[in-house]
Amino acid sequence: MRPSPGKRCGHDRQRPFPSLSGHMKAAGADRDMLSDRGSAMESERGTSAAVAEAAAYIRARMKGQPDTALMLGSGLGLLADELENPVAIAYADIPHFPLSTAPGHAGVMTLGRLQGARVLVMGGRFHRYEGYSQERIAFPPRVMRALGIKNLILTNAAGGVNESYKPGDLMLISDHINMTGQSTLRGPHDESLGPRFPDLSRLYDPWLSGLLGEAGDELGLTLRRGVYAWMAGPSFETPAEIRMLRAFGADAVGMSTVPEAIAARHCGLRVAGVSCISNMAAGILDQALSEAEVFEVTRRVRHDFSALIRGLLKRLAELDP
Repeated sequence: MRPSPGKRCGHDRQRPFPSLSGHMKAAGADRDMLSDRGSAMESERGTSAAVAEAAAYIRARMKGQPDTALMLGSGLGLLADELENPVAIAYADIPHFPLSTAPGHAGVMTLGRLQGARVLVMGGRFHRYEGYSQERIAFPPRVMRALGIKNLILTNAAGGVNESYKPGDLMLISDHINMTGQSTLRGPHDESLGPRFPDLSRLYDPWLSGLLGEAGDELGLTLRRGVYAWMAGPSFETPAEIRMLRAFGADAVGMSTVPEAIAARHCGLRVAGVSCISNMAAGILDQALSEAEVFEVTRRVRHDFSALIRGLLKRLAELDP
């Protein structure tokens, strides 16, 4: 799903921080839990030590070395149920790991085999609109790298900006546009996690994306190839914003994927992305946008989506048995 923490109004600017803190405490137990984990994570600054601790916890429960990780978007998490000999780990049990709060995100990591390949499947991701910092969103890809994973497949449900698209289409992400002005790499630099100034000109790996294309061709699927725009959310975009994105060259829009892609490429993972076009973006059709439509469309295409990922994993297993 594609939904930013709220901004304070102008008259709030002079309020002392304790007042804001007290307001957040009143938000409820779930928010407190997120806040507590957030404070711990921020204090460690996402350092290699925190990454290593999370990776050690996961590694102790692995039955083999996974080479590929899948990060599943809204309504696409059922692929985790198809793994052979699965080992499931709740995010809440992993040291320093954030918690999924978005609808359709289970918050469970599953390890196992699929199509002969050892995989790690994240059933749920983290978004800016949940209140997470960029650093915390970058944490899972860094843990994957520490585990020895080589490939990361990012999936999402996205709105169609390209008017030739239709709900249910699958789009290989060829590039992205970051419309948030934010980066998972901003802040103090830890050279052990990756270079200060990484090259993103080939962020979405041509070889890995090519294997996805081959899998789609074999299945007779029509795979779109396009540019994904990242907006912070949680509201759906306005018609004027969609016209702007189309003028900028975007084909789809969503509220995720880009921060994880940047963090993954930064630490040396090969990255590929697949968007399920779950609805046409605002202003294209004369109808309101809804979360229900997103889940209905992803439910309808889950067979094709599963077959595509299976086809990719089969190829990866054959290349590196």
